[in-house]
Amino acid sequence: MQRIQYLTVLFFLKLSKILPASFLSAIFKFFALILFRALKSRRELTIKNLTLVYPQKSKKEIYALAKACFKSVAITASEIMLIMGGRKHIDDFLINKDEILKSLSGIAKENKNGIVFVTAHFGNWEILPHLMAMNGYSMVAIGREGDNKLIEKNLTKPFREKYGNQNIYKNEAMRKMVKTLRECGNVGLLIDQKAGRVNSVLTTFFGIECRTTISVASLKLKYNPLVIPIFTKREGCGKYRIIFYGTADYKADDKDGEEEKIQALTQYYNDILERAVKEAPEQWFWMHNRWKL
Repeated sequence: MQRIQYLTVLFFLKLSKILPASFLSAIFKFFALILFRALKSRRELTIKNLTLVYPQKSKKEIYALAKACFKSVAITASEIMLIMGGRKHIDDFLINKDEILKSLSGIAKENKNGIVFVTAHFGNWEILPHLMAMNGYSMVAIGREGDNKLIEKNLTKPFREKYGNQNIYKNEAMRKMVKTLRECGNVGLLIDQKAGRVNSVLTTFFGIECRTTISVASLKLKYNPLVIPIFTKREGCGKYRIIFYGTADYKADDKDGEEEKIQALTQYYNDILERAVKEAPEQWFWMHNRWKL
């Protein structure tokens, strides 16, 4: 099965090198609709999550939004294919790149404790680490190892490390992050997915209780890096606007004790993620069981 999946991805990668970009996107969106129908558990989970967060919306509105979420992931996948196939460059997708890089340069100039870039599975989240690496902010990017070892080894990992980033899996994440920050390096984390009971705290996301990793809060308290939340929002033109709210400077100095500080910081980062998702909810990965305790 893994080999079949791998060969299927290779097939679409070859298609991405010859088909018009708009046609490739249309194919992926067509398959997204098929998967929306076929993957009952994922469809129902998406609808459940959206209903939980938006109880004021009708069933028809929720259904349409759920379908739009699948479509958004398909668009992201087609874009990644175009980048991997050499048809598109990262810069082709961005609207406000120069403005953001100028802001980052000013913020990072005097930094001596490294940077933690925080983002979410929103828009096209694969673009950001490439953009950072190409412009002097190569990072240790933490992620989950893919289930398909052939795809992970031959496609995903080389793609994510193309411009100088290091793709590190969660089992060695903390050790590598600490080493990187001690050397004034950069770390990239997606913190919007559910966390297990170890190394997590109870927080809220969209006002609903969930567990969130304490990785960023722990690093902030111990090493005081710059924490920079940053996101990509797809616009109507098909390109992305980088959402950048500035540095997350809050240090929870108003709280007593390490546990309270970690709780407050983690909630603070969750609130920033929520703010970004609210700008375009159809572009977030709602098919994930975020509120499982």
